[in-house]
Amino acid sequence: MDKVNELKEKGNQALSAEKFDEAVAAYTEAIALDDQNHVLYSNRSAAFAKAGKFQEALEDAEKTIQLNPTWPKGYSRKGAAAAGLNDFMKAFEAYNEGLKYDPTNAILLQGRMETTASALSFMQSQGDIPMDVDPQQVRSRRAPSPPPAKPAEPPKPAEPRVEDMTEEQKNKYFARKEKELGNAAYKKKDFETALKHYNAAIEHDPTDITFYNNIAAVHFERKEYEECIKQCEKGIEVGRESRADFKLIAKSFARIGNTYRKLENYKQAKVFYEKAMSEHRTPEIKTSLSEVEAKIKEEERMAYINPEKAEEEKEQGNLFFKKGDYSTAVKHYTEAIKRNPDDPKLYSNRAACYTKLAAFDLGLKDCDTCIKLDEKFIKGYIRKGKILQGMQQQSKAQAAYQKALELDPNNAEAIEGYRQCSMNFQRNPQEVLKNAMSDPEIQQILKDPAMRMILEQMQNDPNAVKEHLQNPAIADKIMKLLESGIIQIH
Repeated sequence: MDKVNELKEKGNQALSAEKFDEAVAAYTEAIALDDQNHVLYSNRSAAFAKAGKFQEALEDAEKTIQLNPTWPKGYSRKGAAAAGLNDFMKAFEAYNEGLKYDPTNAILLQGRMETTASALSFMQSQGDIPMDVDPQQVRSRRAPSPPPAKPAEPPKPAEPRVEDMTEEQKNKYFARKEKELGNAAYKKKDFETALKHYNAAIEHDPTDITFYNNIAAVHFERKEYEECIKQCEKGIEVGRESRADFKLIAKSFARIGNTYRKLENYKQAKVFYEKAMSEHRTPEIKTSLSEVEAKIKEEERMAYINPEKAEEEKEQGNLFFKKGDYSTAVKHYTEAIKRNPDDPKLYSNRAACYTKLAAFDLGLKDCDTCIKLDEKFIKGYIRKGKILQGMQQQSKAQAAYQKALELDPNNAEAIEGYRQCSMNFQRNPQEVLKNAMSDPEIQQILKDPAMRMILEQMQNDPNAVKEHLQNPAIADKIMKLLESGIIQIH
């Protein structure tokens, strides 16, 4: 049945967007799965009528009535389709038949009135003259006619006679009247009067979920949230028993979700928004669900914060960093950040690990974060400068060191970093390579067969560097080659 509802909703959306062929296709596919569902035939009839295919619309309307003879909408569909075929007598009879089941149905009353007007207009356009027309009027038709007068607005449907109604019809009629009075009072924010009328409506007709939804809306506006939830739950119970439209049940669930959201109980709000979505998906409910999910995530993040635990994880990270186990150190610093996300030192420490692992992009991101948290954190600028040097971005590295020197003009690391960047600007690649090759330590690294094989592998597969950096000894040698300018990682 979920597939049927999904196809029906697809058809409804296509019909609203005036994509009539798509709507017909969706309803047809749904009917293939559930050929006893009168609502599907009714909806497809509407789609056919909108597309101007009135004969097909009429056939679907008649099938709707066959499946549910007491459902007024089936007769309104038949009336509309018959009118489209200019079969005004059949249309008139269909509207009258539907009014036997719901005498106050505005759609049926309006359809009957429009059919009468359309029939007269059609007869006039065809030149048909009623038998009781005065001959003088016939002769006058040959004379030039004056400009047509502006058509008068159609009269409002007459109020049904209460004395002609059954007991059930009377109850529904008076319940509707009470609801209308309640709505008027609600719009004026006269909630006490609105409640009085909505409760009176329930006394007349306790099977209509709408009245319970309206009472819940009043309690919501008055911030009486527990009572609002109770009324929604009662409405859902009544709606299930009376097989109410799933959209109305979804509305009740959504209002419960809104109420829990007002109470800042976001987990319960999520539960009821999801229930509403299972009944009827709307953009509004989907947005509300996304918003409370974000709130829940933020609450969980805040609940996880614990500076003491963060300090313990940082100490563990420092321990593994000293051992040269940078990957494990990263894990501990990451956990420390979750426990205390506003401590810039934690991002700085993790950036140092990423630098050792040549994960320069991640290290640079951490540097930017710690600088954002504390613009006067000198080490953040120095770490950023070192990473940018490793990436051979000398101008950006120099700018980072410059920021550090603005905070502390005597900082030795910043002065040395700035000096190295300035020198590198003045040196060409050949000179850098020549100076590096004169360093005995560099020579020793390059003579190592294992390192030469690793460098060759890195050249063919740049991602291989990550695997080799897991070995602290190899990582130190690669970092030495990076600093000397022998190799570059971008």
